[in-house]
Amino acid sequence: MHAVLAGGGSAGHIEPALALADALRRRDPRSSITCLGTTKGLDTKLIPERGYPLELIPAVPMPRKPTMDVFTVPSRLAGTVRRAAEILDKVEADVVVGFGGYVSLPAYFAARRRSVPIVVHEANVRPGLANRVGSRMTAWIATGSPDCRLSGGRYLGMPLRQMISRLDRPALRDEALAFFGLTPGRPTLLVYGGSQGARRLNEAIEGAAGALSEAGVQILHAVGRGNWRDQDVFPVAGAAYVRVPYLDRMDYAYAAADLVLGRGGMMTCSELAAVGLPAVYVPLPVGNGEQRLNAQPVVRAGGGILVQDEQLTPAWLLEHALPLLTDPVRLAEMGAAAAAFGRRDGDEALADLVYEAAGSAGKPPTEAQGA
Repeated sequence: MHAVLAGGGSAGHIEPALALADALRRRDPRSSITCLGTTKGLDTKLIPERGYPLELIPAVPMPRKPTMDVFTVPSRLAGTVRRAAEILDKVEADVVVGFGGYVSLPAYFAARRRSVPIVVHEANVRPGLANRVGSRMTAWIATGSPDCRLSGGRYLGMPLRQMISRLDRPALRDEALAFFGLTPGRPTLLVYGGSQGARRLNEAIEGAAGALSEAGVQILHAVGRGNWRDQDVFPVAGAAYVRVPYLDRMDYAYAAADLVLGRGGMMTCSELAAVGLPAVYVPLPVGNGEQRLNAQPVVRAGGGILVQDEQLTPAWLLEHALPLLTDPVRLAEMGAAAAAFGRRDGDEALADLVYEAAGSAGKPPTEAQGA
């Protein structure tokens, strides 16, 4: 089988695509994978690093809101769809899997033009334009959240890296603490806001770090590459306060942590739930509110706390996060609730769906596929 994966742009689209690629290769090492991407996102960095072939197509950003730009999309897409179709022909694609974003829409149109089966995976609760369109071309639709109401979607969860999905946090904890120079026996707060960091999170934790440290809480803080300075030092008395620009070993970070302070990207929510880590979710207050919607299911399940961006202050952390960090029983209950809600098998479940779709080649399309 040759699968073409369209998940370029942001890490939120690329990482689940690569997790699926790994799962397909584990199923059958003879499987061929081609990733579609552009030069505008993280595609040219993340995909080759994982050893998968990358084919580039022109980037055609999709409007997030119904403006006059919508009427220019068909003409701007035409050349991109032709290029995507050429790639499908070249690799003799058996199936196209899209994860949303501006790489997926031309891939869907090209696959339909070439009668190649399509699989759509929607990570967010509120589907984007590309996947709303793509879902009308196929019967094979997967969702990363149980709250997603994409018509025909099956809740399969997010495909996760095995480094995370197979993580045994208690078994790795001592090694992880030593890796970051943290102390065994102290409650540990992990703070991160993605590869570029998050200013609101950074400012709040820097304001509360002294009081948290004096209370015996140690902090592992990924400030973001864009916020990092050489010799970045933030002196705090008391427990350790470790600052890094970026976390290359998320398995160690999760194993070391007792509580996470982070954003509400779907990959973050899915990974934390899967490994059973309670979290304070601070959704990014931009876009269509998808991060708040992403975090709500695990919060409802008891595995996290939701706080609005403007409400996150040093005072809020000391009033709400500090009592939680010093209450191991409540932390354990929240972690168990997160783990019960989370899914670790999203990659394998999506691989099943891909094989199901690929095996349908040559069969008449369903009503959904012909829409």
